[in-house]
Amino acid sequence: MKKARHLVMSFLLLFVIVPFVPSAAAAYDGQTLDTGIYWFGSGNISQKFVAGQANNYFTPTKPTVIYIHGWQKDSTLSLHRETFNPKRNDLVNGPDVNTVDYWVSKGWNIGIFYWNQLADEAEVKDAEAKIWTATGPQGMRWRKKDGTYSTSGAPTVSAAQLFVNTYKQAMQGFSGSEVRLAGHSLGSQMVTNSAKLISDQVDAGTVPANLRPKRVAMLDPFWSKDAKSYIGGKWTGELCREYVTHLKTKGVVVEQYKSSGITDLGIGDSNNGMSLLTAFAELKPWYISSLDQAGKHGAARDWYFYSMGFAAPAETKSGAATGLYGPSAATSTTRIQTMMNSSNRWYQNAGQYTASPSDDKFEVTAR
Repeated sequence: MKKARHLVMSFLLLFVIVPFVPSAAAAYDGQTLDTGIYWFGSGNISQKFVAGQANNYFTPTKPTVIYIHGWQKDSTLSLHRETFNPKRNDLVNGPDVNTVDYWVSKGWNIGIFYWNQLADEAEVKDAEAKIWTATGPQGMRWRKKDGTYSTSGAPTVSAAQLFVNTYKQAMQGFSGSEVRLAGHSLGSQMVTNSAKLISDQVDAGTVPANLRPKRVAMLDPFWSKDAKSYIGGKWTGELCREYVTHLKTKGVVVEQYKSSGITDLGIGDSNNGMSLLTAFAELKPWYISSLDQAGKHGAARDWYFYSMGFAAPAETKSGAATGLYGPSAATSTTRIQTMMNSSNRWYQNAGQYTASPSDDKFEVTAR
């Protein structure tokens, strides 16, 4: 019992929100519920999607990536929101780089779906439930700046369905070459569930086929242990595996990046079966203290968006270059698909002591 309590406490410490620098990007007042897609431009500035209004940072003909964050415990108290500048996400470990600039310069639309006031729960499982149902332990209550919770104007659908509803409006007339969804921590469940909901509507003929995500990135994903009544007694990781297996039959490419031990302690589910379904890579952010698992947890998020600024990393085998590319945001989707369908996995074997992806390499090994 004592050991179990220690593991739970260790787990909770992993999720203490790291120090950050407040950002004007995607500002909200914390007095009313604000959810939605914010499109970003160079310099880490943003404009919220509003139906019927032009947006300076979205062009329907461009490839598009949308990021969805995870658990946001106590973030509303300081009006904090994640952005594409790692320093503003993690004052201690994050480099001061506007990674959005790399995507914009390569012709991408890039946005964030914010559900942070809904994800601001003291217990991670309460935020997790909202991804799948509107009638979980805490319903769809949302946090206010004064620390209280409100149900006024709360969604009547799950957070994933809320995203899908917004996505369909924001992407009307889209003709770009690719849609990519990327989720961090609990956000990985968000993008998995959302991709399945979108894909099912494509199959039903109610959503254009080009809105089915071509690529889904899970960035240091988190799933909790144990069966959940709101998904028919399944574990969230179990259901996500079923969804990923189905999405692959629809041509969706799925990549997964592990950067911390958050699923290996306390209430986390290691969900090892997921690594067999995805293009799986293990990052080694050794520039972050081994005691700072929260920092390592955020490293996958920041590294992924940063990696678009550099050529795809070299792949090695037994330390020698293979002539192929390893995994990153800049790696082509066709290459990631080949990796996903192989019997291999990858781990970072160069550049571990720097935040920049410029010196990274990845060793290929059997799963």
